[in-house]
Order: sequence, then C-alpha cells, then structure tokens
Amino acid sequence: MTAKNSDGARQEYKFGKSQAYFALLICCLLFLTNFMCRQLFSVVLEPMKIDLGLTDTQAGWIQSFFLLCVAFFSFPIGRMVDRWSRSKAIGLMALIWSIFSFVTGLGRNFIQVVLPRTLVAMGEAGFSAGSTALLSSNFPTRMRSKVLGIFNMMMPLGTIISVVLGGYLSVNFGGWRTPFYIFAIPGLILGVIAFFLRDYPTVNNNQGGKGNSLIKDAQKMLKIPTLKWMYLGWGMHNFMYYAVSAWMPALFIRTLNIAEDKAGLITGVVIAASVISAPLGGFIADSWHKGNHQSRKLLVPLAGNIISIVAVCLSIAALNLKLFVPAFILLGIWGIGSLLGVGPVNAVSQDVVTPAYRGTSWGLAMFFMYLIGAWSPVLIGMISDILGGGASGLGIAIAVASIISVPAAYFCWLAS
Repeated sequence: MTAKNSDGARQEYKFGKSQAYFALLICCLLFLTNFMCRQLFSVVLEPMKIDLGLTDTQAGWIQSFFLLCVAFFSFPIGRMVDRWSRSKAIGLMALIWSIFSFVTGLGRNFIQVVLPRTLVAMGEAGFSAGSTALLSSNFPTRMRSKVLGIFNMMMPLGTIISVVLGGYLSVNFGGWRTPFYIFAIPGLILGVIAFFLRDYPTVNNNQGGKGNSLIKDAQKMLKIPTLKWMYLGWGMHNFMYYAVSAWMPALFIRTLNIAEDKAGLITGVVIAASVISAPLGGFIADSWHKGNHQSRKLLVPLAGNIISIVAVCLSIAALNLKLFVPAFILLGIWGIGSLLGVGPVNAVSQDVVTPAYRGTSWGLAMFFMYLIGAWSPVLIGMISDILGGGASGLGIAIAVASIISVPAAYFCWLAS
C-alpha cells in the first residue's frame, strides 16, 4: 500500500513530493524578497523625495520607469526561461535585483536612483514567469491554482515586511538608504540556492521550438482568445493596483502628518487583510475546476476587480472626510479584491498552453500587466502636481487613476 502510494506520488509530482515543496519554499522566499525590494520604494518615497529635491512627477517617473522596464523585459526573459533553464534563470535574476537594490541606496540624485532602480526591474522581470513555469511542472494540474495562490501570497507578505521594516529602518538607522542595503542580503543567499533546484528538461518541439521568433510566439499566444482578453483585463486591473500601492504610504504621511515608520506600519496593517486573498482565490478557482467549470476561473479576478475599484474610491472619500478607521478598512478590502484573481490568472496562463510555452505565456501576461500598469504612478504624480500636491491632490489623483481600470472587469468576463 505504501509503495503504491509512493509510486502514485512520483507520477503526480514530477520530481517527488518533497522536491516539489522545496521548490515552492525557495520560490516563495524569493518572491517575498522580490516584493520587499520592490515595495520598499513606496515607504521611503516621501523622505527620499525631500532629500533629493524631487517633485511628485519625478518620483512617479522613477516608479513608472521601473514598471516599464519590467514590462519590456518580462516577455523576452519569459521566453528565454522556456529555452534555457527555469532554476538558473531564477537564481541569476535574484542576484541582479539584489545587487542593484543595494546600489539604489547609493543614489544622490534623480539619475543615480532611476538607473539602478531600472536594473532592479530587469532582474525582477522574468522571475515570476520562471517560478510559475517551474512550480507548474512540479505540481499536478489539480493543485495548480492553490499552489500558485500560495506563491502569489508572497506579494502582500513581502509588501507588509517591506513597508513596516523599511519604514522603521529608515527612521531609526540612518535614513531612507539603509533598508536598500539590508534588503539586498536575503536575495543574494536565496539566489545561489535557486541554481540547484530540480528543473524539467527544456522542451524543443514543433510547437515550441527554438526556431520561432519572439513576434511569432507572441502572435501564437494572442491567437488564444482566453489569453488575449485575460492579458488586457489583468493589465487594466494592475493599472489600479500600482496606482494605490505605489503612493499609499506617501498619502498616509501627508494626510496624517506622520513619519515613514508609522506610515509603513499603517500600510502593513491595511495590507495584512489581503494575505488570505491570493490562496482564497486559488481555492475557489480549483473548486470550480473539480466541478468541470474551468471557464469560471476568470470570474474570480472579475469579482476582485469590481470589489477593489469600489473600495479604493470610497476609501479616498473617507480620508478626505477624516474618517480614518473606515478608510483603513476600505483599503483592506481593496487589498483583498486586488489579489483575489492572481492565482486563477496564473493557472489559466498555464492551463491553455503546452509545457513549451509556460514561461512565454506568463511572460506575455506580465508584459501587459506592467505595460498598462506602469503609467499609473507617473499619472498620479502629474495630477497631484497640477492639483497643488499635498494630501488632497494626491488622494484625488489616486481615485482618478483607479476609475480608469473599470474596463478590466469586462475583459475578464470575455476571457472566461
């Protein structure tokens, strides 16, 4: 009986159950450090902006350049992942983003911050595609949404650690540069470990051969109706997500007249509600998978998009009315809605393609996510500057940027 179960586990899990969960652990820890380095910028934005003498527009451009760089590198790197090695690509990217996170802390002006920050983005660009492909191969299809939901749970967890610990380090240990130095360390260690993860052989066949060009591979992905509409819908959804997450701590600093450590703590408490969101969305999607209703998977991000749009607009109104507790609760609901669909979207990107295109499929999804979402931080900065800055101008700018993502729900419905 034990031997039979063991044989069944080997068939279900490509390299065995223990190897699958070890890969999940390393990928999760790397995604955690990924978002620590990424979201750190939001909590130190206000003191950095003051120290370097930047406008809201310039601060927004630093974040938008970061997201645009992720957009333009995510698809070619995701494609490279399919043709090279998932584990080696993951390890190399972790080393790149960690090294240049450290260098970001050395910046003394706009250019010296934006350039290394852009290279951090280059390192992070293909990580999600590589990890998604690696984990999808390690676990059986019936578990895919749940596993990827757990993996994507690291986004809010990394954000919480980043804003809380980053704000604390900034205030108490030498200013906004210090957390950049410290947050670079775990990525360097985990990046080396990632090189030794078990990986599936690179697929080279008629469906995903090395002879296909980048453009042809993109065209193949976009000919799949589910992917085409999902890419657009999730991209529009992320326009709102990056708008709020990039500027939330700065909004708290201006509205409540507090330092970045307290703003980071409040942001962390608000985002804590969203930790359950990604695995919850994955659980719902996998439940529908069992019931042979796979088309319903993308109704999960549709519902999450509607919830998050309504919640963020109401929260901005509550902040303007000085109703702080309701505003924080509404922002927590925004966080839940924002990440509810990430597991199902990840899973669908893998469900409708062959193994030869797993990294390519999610890499193209990231291209649309970041290409569309990248413009929200700088748009908010511009609108805020036009409105005179301050808490009121920034709050109105965030609300406007959130409403622009309304079509996301419609595109997710088409994809379903």
